Amino acid sequence: MSNTPTLTHEELRQRFNPDGSLLRRQQLRMLDMLLVLDDICQRHHIRYWLSSGTLIGALRHEGFIPWDDDLDVEMMRNDYLQLLKVLPQELPDWMALQDDTTDPAYFFFYAKLRDRRSRLEETNNYDRQLRERGIYIDIFPLERQRRWLHIVGEKTVGHMYKVWRTSTDDARSLRTVRRIFGFNRRVVFPVLRFLCRVLGAKVVTSGMGIPFHNPRYEQDIFPLTTHAFEGHQLPVPKDADHLLRGIYGDYLQLPDLSGVAPHANKLEFYDETSSQD
Repeated sequence: MSNTPTLTHEELRQRFNPDGSLLRRQQLRMLDMLLVLDDICQRHHIRYWLSSGTLIGALRHEGFIPWDDDLDVEMMRNDYLQLLKVLPQELPDWMALQDDTTDPAYFFFYAKLRDRRSRLEETNNYDRQLRERGIYIDIFPLERQRRWLHIVGEKTVGHMYKVWRTSTDDARSLRTVRRIFGFNRRVVFPVLRFLCRVLGAKVVTSGMGIPFHNPRYEQDIFPLTTHAFEGHQLPVPKDADHLLRGIYGDYLQLPDLSGVAPHANKLEFYDETSSQD
């Protein structure tokens, strides 16, 4: 149980992200990007939904969690692969798709959309060699899997993070990371997906190589519905409450606010224009 006192939404906003604050400007920039993604997905009949802290924010605050500085969406892997095909032709010039095919220093098994009108430095320093370093939103593919097989996949990529985290020679370390990445994508993950098909899979988890294996159930996700988020109706799972409680417990209870920590060390804006201003 949290010891955080009961605070109104306006009190939380004034404490963490008042209008004009750096965090609020970051949130509005992420919202701009999300609305572009939403338009593309709607036109191409690609299913996606708000997830993780973004989904908690929608249900608890009808927008961003006041102290949140990232934005997450999820989709099934087939939709994800389709999205990666259409995004390069559909994105405006101020946005960029970032994955292992567009950025040689990117070694994650999910994609990001990047804002080219800003630059941030993350606290974990994993982004130090990336080509695109603007404000971002994460796009996570989900797959039907046996949970234990997903955990096997997690372990096969864990060494990449260690190599990069402890690197004293980034050029050499990046070559090692790319070899591990390629071996997993070409060999390990196809084998694990084959085993999932043979053995059957009743749950949905983050895609192979993504280090989150909380199970979801398709009956909680589909058919998608919508919920208010920063003044817009955006896709959420059918039973988002049940899904969130299965992962986070009582997500409606505020956490200990003294433990709130940002993802970014430094953030700069090159263009202050926002459709939400």
